[in-house]
Amino acid sequence: MLDNSLLTDLFTPSSFGAISTANRIVMAPVTRSRYGEDGVPGALHATYYAQRASAGLIVSEATNISPQGRGYAATPGIWNDAQVAGWKQVTDAVHAAGGKIVCQLWHVGRFSSVELQPDGGAPVAPSAIKAEGSTYTTEGFVPVSMPRALETKEIADIIAQYVHAAKNALRAGFDGVEVHSANCYLLDQFLRDSTNHRTDQYGGARENRVRLTLEVTEAVVAIWGGNRVGIRLSPVTPDVGNTPLDSNVMDTYGHLIGELNRFELAYLHVVEGATGGSRAVPENVDLDQLRAMFTGPYIGNNNYDLNLAIDRRAQGKIDAVAFGRLFIANPDLVERLRRGKDLTIAPRESYYNGGAKGFTDWPVASL
Repeated sequence: MLDNSLLTDLFTPSSFGAISTANRIVMAPVTRSRYGEDGVPGALHATYYAQRASAGLIVSEATNISPQGRGYAATPGIWNDAQVAGWKQVTDAVHAAGGKIVCQLWHVGRFSSVELQPDGGAPVAPSAIKAEGSTYTTEGFVPVSMPRALETKEIADIIAQYVHAAKNALRAGFDGVEVHSANCYLLDQFLRDSTNHRTDQYGGARENRVRLTLEVTEAVVAIWGGNRVGIRLSPVTPDVGNTPLDSNVMDTYGHLIGELNRFELAYLHVVEGATGGSRAVPENVDLDQLRAMFTGPYIGNNNYDLNLAIDRRAQGKIDAVAFGRLFIANPDLVERLRRGKDLTIAPRESYYNGGAKGFTDWPVASL
């Protein structure tokens, strides 16, 4: 019987900071849109995550830190007691199955609609620059709304939202948290000079544009310890919102990574290329060079297959690999990869919405 564990150490135990894992295969955050408007997880979600607990580490689907941070209907939250209790069902189930799970802390910033915001307010952003595209509401898809620029005095409240969510994640029994500073959501909007036209201490020079991500990370580390906090970056993706890249990716993100090192984080999780798309990067960007600047474990993400993961692991370019869509229809993905079993490809219509169908009804492979 084929055993790919003889070819690589991706299937052997490892650790991300203080989080010990059974292997170096990570389940990436995958939005599945199977929540009510209260954003409370339940037994169905506990089953879903527990089925995939053979991943060395599960990163939860993006989880709203506050009502203001919400940009899509049918997504989970972690700002109130009911949501904490729901996530406790999930973490208990994952732990009972031998897995580890961290909560991805999410504020969408400008990519939202007045239909989703508290009291019908405008979404908040570093600057009043509208994103492209539409988002999902209970009434269907609607264009995203024009955001308003956060006032300087409001930044403290944004950080407080992350702190509140991080404390709730601790109460919910997660093994750690991941700061979502990627995919053109709020923190990434502050990083990029294409979306950040501020003139205060959070805009202008790169040192100012990275400030909010660093302040949020520092505040979360104060709760969890750096060895249980990861961060996700996506230096070259235009999604969401068809967002232009920063004018100097290497300089901005290189400076950010250098500053992040002082927190001794559990890991850096990077979308290598365009989220869910091409791995191609602009000629003036070298993601491996950015990776080399980080002093802790590095998780590579985006359109990996096993051969690419084995190759980049052998070259020392990744410490672990994250798979997203492949975990949808292959709850036993780690074992399938290790044994060279065929992988099931989930149809796109099963990605979002619905109940158990296309969510928890995928079979494991026969051995």
